[in-house]
Amino acid sequence: MSAGDALDLDGTIAARAAELRRLIEYHAERYYVRDAPEIPDADYDALFQELQAIEGAHPELATADSPTQRVIGAVLEGLEPVRHSVPMLSINTETDTTASGAEKFDARVRKALGLGEADPPVAYCAELKFDGLAINLRYERGELVRAATRGDGETGEDVTHTVRTIASVPKRLKGVDAAVLEVRGEVFMRLDDFAALNERQRKLIESGAKNEKVFVNPRNAAAGVVRQLDARNAARRPLSFFAYGLGAVEGWDVPATQNGVLDAFDAIGLPASPLHERVLGAAGLVAFHEAIAARRASLPYEIDGVVYKVDDRALQERLGFKSREPRWAVAQKYPAQERTTRLNDIGIQVGRTGKLTPVAKLEPVFVGGTTVSNATLHNLFEVRRKGVRVGDDVIVRRAGDVIPEVVGRVSKPRPGYVPNFRMPGACPVCASAVVREKGGVDHRCTGGLFCPAQRKFAILHFAGRRALDIEGLGEKIVDQLVDTGLVKSLPDLYALSSQTLQSLERMGEKSADNLVANIAASRKTTLARFLYGLGIRHVGETTAKDLARHFGNLERLRRADLPQLLDVPDVGPIVAESVHAFFAEEHNQAVIDGLLGAGFEWPESEGAAEAVPLAFAGKTFVLTGTLPTLTREAAKEMIESLGGKVAGSVSKKTDWVVAGAEAGSKLDKAQALGVAVIDEAGLLALLGRSAD
Repeated sequence: MSAGDALDLDGTIAARAAELRRLIEYHAERYYVRDAPEIPDADYDALFQELQAIEGAHPELATADSPTQRVIGAVLEGLEPVRHSVPMLSINTETDTTASGAEKFDARVRKALGLGEADPPVAYCAELKFDGLAINLRYERGELVRAATRGDGETGEDVTHTVRTIASVPKRLKGVDAAVLEVRGEVFMRLDDFAALNERQRKLIESGAKNEKVFVNPRNAAAGVVRQLDARNAARRPLSFFAYGLGAVEGWDVPATQNGVLDAFDAIGLPASPLHERVLGAAGLVAFHEAIAARRASLPYEIDGVVYKVDDRALQERLGFKSREPRWAVAQKYPAQERTTRLNDIGIQVGRTGKLTPVAKLEPVFVGGTTVSNATLHNLFEVRRKGVRVGDDVIVRRAGDVIPEVVGRVSKPRPGYVPNFRMPGACPVCASAVVREKGGVDHRCTGGLFCPAQRKFAILHFAGRRALDIEGLGEKIVDQLVDTGLVKSLPDLYALSSQTLQSLERMGEKSADNLVANIAASRKTTLARFLYGLGIRHVGETTAKDLARHFGNLERLRRADLPQLLDVPDVGPIVAESVHAFFAEEHNQAVIDGLLGAGFEWPESEGAAEAVPLAFAGKTFVLTGTLPTLTREAAKEMIESLGGKVAGSVSKKTDWVVAGAEAGSKLDKAQALGVAVIDEAGLLALLGRSAD
């Protein structure tokens, strides 16, 4: 390489370093000050590590104001600045998520302490790395006098007014009368509280409320709440707090170890994470990292790694600090759960129940420990809310075994007009009509009995105990029948022979004979069971019985229009439209004709008999407790056979409560409302049957 080439290379590297500093400053301001990040943590970390690498290879390019040399942060306008008595520094992040990440930290500590191979292992305090907002709590004589954010490490923001609304932050410490005790910790939002908050935010937005938003993640939701100017807003949004360290201390007996400090916090009323432990050497760090990784998906809050600290505080003093971080601590991350990539296209996936889900076709990206090329967009309304369009850079999230999803788009101008995504009018699998129910968010294929995507589910539902009750036709058999092409539609079941079934894996002659016999026996059923077995959306067992009772036979129901369907007791517009749409599809009618041609039959008088007002017509029963001889299902069928209804809860409209052994709150409510209560013998007497 010539001298000129070297100068050009150095110029290119210097320009890249300057660009990295600009990008890091911009994204840090979006994250720490505005609580509105545009890129995931992993992308920010990648920028930071690239700058560190350049400055490490070219020390002359490192500047005093470089983000690698200081803590980034600023005071939000409207909040009072607070000068920290002891700086709140960050700690180094080890992005190597394998065992070697912990081993490298242990090796650095041992080298700095002058320890050889023969020396005993170093003891560490292993903790969780919470994804929240760092806070300094200042207690004077045991009373909370101020809470401040980290800010730039030297100066933070006074957020006492909002932190006082956090239930887990004590206003008074137990048994502490120290002149000063500053406690450092993390304010965060539990995952269940975050989900509930965003659900409330969505409802506010849908109702037309202005200046409301759905939060991207719990960290930004927590930070946004803490940095509210109005404490009343913070009080309405639940936050939690864990203590993990100390700032200025005057007059408090500080324990000799980090683990001891955490235990002392609990004793004086400050919550510390229960998931911390004393471990020995690199092996102990690796074991902790792996154990928490296995539990990460089930934790009630978000973490993005673990933190290792030399346990002995005297050794911490010996190791000291370098520029912006301590030498005695490190954070080791887990595989990133969020990354940025390009949205190449949006496809459609048809689920086993007919739901159409938009699927993001992505430029492959490594996230959550695996390479992701597809991610769910949930439904059309989520696509609109997130504002994503083909060609956008989007944020992809994959947590544990959860299906990857697109969280949102990276905010930047598009090169030109890109049309909004629209749901198709016809199913991409079977070409049946696609519908969306009024007030609903999901689009569905109407070809339930015909659509290949729904075939297995349709067969399993049809064969279920409460439908045609075909014993032996379980999931594994259905998988083989469909995958081999032996069954493409419900009528194909009735053409199966024992010899054909024996060709399936693990299907012997006796099992095949029994299944053929059970399929044949299912032809003799009731109209209600047959209707329920068709899997018409919103038609459960009770509605199927209502339809059978009202129309009397299948042909009248198949020809019914919407007004006629709405005449059925307890059938509203949504159910009526669903039934009408089902029978309007020619292929559904073809499947029904095929089943009838296979020899299905039910009592001709079934509908007419049910249509006659009987003793229990219009009467409502509630079953509770265990009856001496009748199962809950048998009692329900007896009641419904005479026109009665069985409800799940007691109200003033309930006519009888049938109570058995260990009847609970339903019996209490019936007695309070004055509803008639009978036992099994009383029910049988009403039915005109004996108890033999």
